[in-house]
This record gives sequence, structure tokens and C-alpha cells, in this order.
Amino acid sequence: MDFRQLERFLAVVDHGGFHRAAEVLYVAQPSLSQSIKQLEREMGDALFHRVGRGVVLTEAGRELVGPARMAVHALGLAVESVLPNTEHYRPTLELIGYGIPLLVEKPLVFDLDEADRLLAEAGDLFFAINFNHRYAGPVVRARRDISDGRLGRLSFATWRFGGEGGSAHHPYANLIETQCHGIDMLEHLLGPIDVISAEMTAGRLTLAVAAHFAGGAVGSLVGSYDSSYAYPRTHHVEVNGDAGRLLIDDTVRQYELSAAGAEARTVWEAGYFNDRARSFHETFDAHLDALVPALRAGAPPPVHAAAGRRALLVAYKIIEAFETGRRVVVPPG
Repeated sequence: MDFRQLERFLAVVDHGGFHRAAEVLYVAQPSLSQSIKQLEREMGDALFHRVGRGVVLTEAGRELVGPARMAVHALGLAVESVLPNTEHYRPTLELIGYGIPLLVEKPLVFDLDEADRLLAEAGDLFFAINFNHRYAGPVVRARRDISDGRLGRLSFATWRFGGEGGSAHHPYANLIETQCHGIDMLEHLLGPIDVISAEMTAGRLTLAVAAHFAGGAVGSLVGSYDSSYAYPRTHHVEVNGDAGRLLIDDTVRQYELSAAGAEARTVWEAGYFNDRARSFHETFDAHLDALVPALRAGAPPPVHAAAGRRALLVAYKIIEAFETGRRVVVPPG
């Protein structure tokens, strides 16, 4: 069954018959009747007794009303959850209460206590977050090459990403809602960050972070809302090891791998007809291509919402480092 079937079923219930329900829904009555018949076939039972021009619910129909209203309400909340980034918490918490599998946009929330509440309430619920940068072709190649040892012992990494400001009214909006991608990406490629220090401009729209990774490498993250997404190479990632170096430009545009001491390098760019690999928006579809089979199989999501909580934790340690002027230890997990 789908949302439209349930919506039409409830319209017949609420308006006492097919004629008035079709008028309210602005659909032809035969189309409405066909939807209900299909729903009855899927349920394996009749939902209405036809009485004259009206209808009366069968026992199966009465049992469906409550769950149908809950599902339609929850799906309505899912539409409402397309909100400013600072307003994710309440709709997400309510959807979790209905037991609905979730894929949420980043940031998870702006408050660590709220993040902990969401994860605690979700329990074993399928609860994913859209860190879609992980599914860009160059990033997939980078992770594979690092895993295969082509960079050797990792020594340092750089993330730079700048553009115009978003709509969130939060003093650290750039860090929490946008640079969470950088935090997640650096840890995705190099493992957990364990020490942080930070500087920011007066308006906190631009930040520079120095990081130490538990594996021994160091790194930097530079993010800005005083820049422009129109600039070429607005996004840049570099990872160096003692055996090689990799570069990622503009997330999906180009991937470059060099071996230490070699003047030649390997470069990947999407071919002429490979529009999908060239499109940033296709990273969302690539994530869904991994997420949907996991959901159907009852497996954990490929990027659990806990990754959003982790990025938020690191962000708050960056804030602490900036506000105190000290190096700050980032706990694991």
C-alpha cells in the first residue's frame, strides 16, 4: 500500500462515501473506487460495506483507520521536516515515535543533548543521515586507495570548503551545518580526530581548524561563509602519505593520485557521456542506492545517524578550542 491509497481510504471514511470523497480529493470517482479496490486486494479483506449511496466500515476497515491516520500524519511530518537546519529536532523525534525508518539531512541537530535524545529514542530503528559526500566518485576512490595502502603511512590531510552563508540563525552555523561534511570526511578517510585547536574570524563565518588524528596524522579544515560557491575549486581535499598523495577537487569534478617520487600521476574525470558521475546531486542517489537495499534487508544504514552526532561532538570541541584558546581533546565514539 502507499500514501495515496491510505489518504483516499481515510477520505471515504471521513466523508461517508465515495462521491463526496472524490469531490474533496479532486479525483474521478472511478479512480477513487479503483484505489480502494486495490487496497482491499492488498489487505486481503473488504474495508467497506456498500449501503445505498454510502458506506459502512467492515471490521477490517475499522482496524485500519488508526494505523492509516498515524501513517498519513507521520508522512505529513516528513514533508514538514524539510525545514531550516535549526528545526530538525521536533519533527525527527515525533517520526521516531511512530517507528518510521528515517534518512535525515545534515546536521542531525545543533544541540548535543538533542542528538543523544534522538539516538536513545531511536534504539534499533533504521536511522540514517545523508553525509552524501562519501558517495562522490573521487571520495570512493580515495577511501579505496587509502585502504589498499597506496598512500602508505598517512601524514597529513587538508579540507577546504567555502561559499555563501546559509539561513540558519546560529553563531556557529557554518561549522555545524556545513563543515560537518568536512569533519565527517576527514574521519572517514583518516580515522578519528583526537585533538583539536581552532581560530575564527570576528563574525565566526570563517574558521581554521588544526587536527591531530588518533592514527598519528595531522590535518587542517578551513571553512567559510565569506566565499562563493561560484568559484572553481571551491572544495578541495588533499591527503598525503609517505608513499603517495591524493587530491579531490570540487567533490565530484576530479580525482588525482600520485606516487611519491613519480613525476607522472593518475587522474580521473567523468567522461563525456558520464553525466551522473559529474553531478554533485547524483551523490544523493548513490547514497540511496546503498541505503535502500540495507533497509529492505533489515540491515543497519550505511551511514548511521550516529555519524551526525559524532560530527556535532567534534564541532563542539572546535568551539571549545576557539573560545578557550587551548588545544582540546576529542573523546572517542
